Amino acid sequence: MIYKAAQIEKYLKKTETNIKGFLVYGSNEGLIAEYVRKLISSVSKDLYDPFCVAYLNGADVNTDSGALVAEYNSQSLMGGRRVVVVKDADNNLTKHLKNLLENSTSDTLLVIYSSTLNKKSSLVTLAEKDDNFAAIACYEDRDEDIFATARTKFIEAGITINNEALQLLCSRLSADRKTNLGEIDKLITFLGDRKNVTLDDIKVSIADQSSSTAEDVCYFAAGGYAEKTINALQRSINEGEDPIAITRSLVYHFNKLLQCLAFIEKGDTTDMAVNKLTPKLLFYRVSAFKRQLAIWPKDKLFGVLDLLYKCEKDCKTTNMPSLEILSYTLLQISSAAAKLARN
Repeated sequence: MIYKAAQIEKYLKKTETNIKGFLVYGSNEGLIAEYVRKLISSVSKDLYDPFCVAYLNGADVNTDSGALVAEYNSQSLMGGRRVVVVKDADNNLTKHLKNLLENSTSDTLLVIYSSTLNKKSSLVTLAEKDDNFAAIACYEDRDEDIFATARTKFIEAGITINNEALQLLCSRLSADRKTNLGEIDKLITFLGDRKNVTLDDIKVSIADQSSSTAEDVCYFAAGGYAEKTINALQRSINEGEDPIAITRSLVYHFNKLLQCLAFIEKGDTTDMAVNKLTPKLLFYRVSAFKRQLAIWPKDKLFGVLDLLYKCEKDCKTTNMPSLEILSYTLLQISSAAAKLARN
């Protein structure tokens, strides 16, 4: 089965013994490590308790599957449930895992993780289809994930940070949680004995790690700046962004505009509507976003979303030139925005 963030949090609060194991995979190594740690902690508070936790390497299991079977079926000498962790797993583990799930009645929790697996991997397919196993996909953090991670980290450390400083920090962080946690730890070390983060602290200690070009594409297109939109798109592609991922960012951006218009229709002012967004807009984006709210009527936003859904569908079609499709769609959107602004 597929587990989303809300289901994972629910499981961690009250573990379900019918879940035999989890497969944690994706490109976000920091998020993978975080989930693996939490899943192990749901069984053993000590991540390295030799009586409760066993660690195996995927390559070793491929060579000797008996090691996995033996560890999975072993009983703890101290009593209670155990957890077996398999790191760096690959598709060679699929057949061994299938046999294990079908033939074992052990209550040991199995946690498998890898940053090289993807949605099409046979191991992922098996985990998604098995009712007793859960697949957790870990991809790049969105703005709200970066925001939540930073706030949680500061709360745990007993450190305060005002909203403006937090927004500046988040604007400088990347989409990878492992990198972000390292940057926040560096900031905490920089503070020393102080327990409050200022703007100057962030400016001095945190380099800009963000890849903001995808967000630039959204703001330039919605604002009616065709040339800047295409330039930002090319930079984003050069940095490794996928046209489909950029399209989804655009959908997310225009849905935020729709959400604010809905607040305004119910009587909110523009400022009130923008302040209701979660997470809050980065402070240097607010004025541009308000301008877009002023020029885009609701019916036109629905038209843009229809255009973007078609764009994503075409980009996923085999042998279709996805970059050219997205470029043409962006020119249509930015041209419409420029016309609306003039009117």
